Amino acid sequence: MRPLRYARPDTVTQAVTLVAGEPRGAYLAGGTNLVDLLKLGVANLDLLVDVRRLTSTSIDELPDGGVLIGAAVPNGELAAHPVIRQRYPVLSEAVLAGASGQLRNVATTGGNLLQRTRCAYFQNVTTPCNKREPGTGCSAREGYQREMAIFGASPECVATHPSDLAVALAVLEAQVHTHGPDGGGRRIPLLDLHRLPGHEPQRDTALGHGELITAVELPPLPFAATSRYRKIRDRASYAFALVSVAAALDVAGGVVRDVRIALGGVAHKPWRATRAEQRLRGEPAGEASFRAAADAELAAAEPLPGNAFKVRLARAAITRTLLDLTQAAGGSGR
Repeated sequence: MRPLRYARPDTVTQAVTLVAGEPRGAYLAGGTNLVDLLKLGVANLDLLVDVRRLTSTSIDELPDGGVLIGAAVPNGELAAHPVIRQRYPVLSEAVLAGASGQLRNVATTGGNLLQRTRCAYFQNVTTPCNKREPGTGCSAREGYQREMAIFGASPECVATHPSDLAVALAVLEAQVHTHGPDGGGRRIPLLDLHRLPGHEPQRDTALGHGELITAVELPPLPFAATSRYRKIRDRASYAFALVSVAAALDVAGGVVRDVRIALGGVAHKPWRATRAEQRLRGEPAGEASFRAAADAELAAAEPLPGNAFKVRLARAAITRTLLDLTQAAGGSGR
């Protein structure tokens, strides 16, 4: 039995001070990922600081047309909120594609973003894993590779980020609000929140120790009303994506005026498909253009022998999702 202290402070400042002062301290919100890692012996902590009651549970419209989502908003409430469903359907669809209804009712917005990038070897303490124990090796390199990365991996780690929510937020160019140990706050672009593994696969995010997510801000993006999330997985529910696509499309006169695309299940972080986006702007909104854009993005993929199928899967998913959005917009965008 490992002793574990639990604290339930009254303010965000108290919580941040507690975790910042304990090297083996962590925040507990919904706990849907962290508690599992504690049970498995993957997470070895001395202190848990409960922040579920400290950050906002509201979803507020901003004067500029954006939306501010409190870090403690349950995933289920986020997906069902009428403003999210109307203005940012990709976000609602992404949340509903994740986990189960029971977990979505407990998991929080902030906690979802901070779930560990992982694979089966990370969660098996009997196998070498650089993410769990730096310097021990990456078992996936010569092992089971089906779910591993095809973009941005390193010799140290080929795991993929599991969050569906984060992929949608990458398309929406969300900003993450945090509160740090110095008492100050900052806004981190969602695309900069998560890290590629490099030589430090144990570091999932750019957050400092003790830095707490307090909210997520969605900027105004009118054409996000024409957006969609497609998730392809080995079973219909309660499974991580092999490949997922989040996309928003603006079509006018049969031509792509603007587009946002992000991929999940393919990298250590949500993967923004900037090559595909650049290829599409100003091009006809049709299958040939969509497939060429997908090929432009996937030309940089570096699959392993056991997951080369992900390249074909991603090509088809990008193309189909953009075709669906074109049809939804009536070929003329918004």
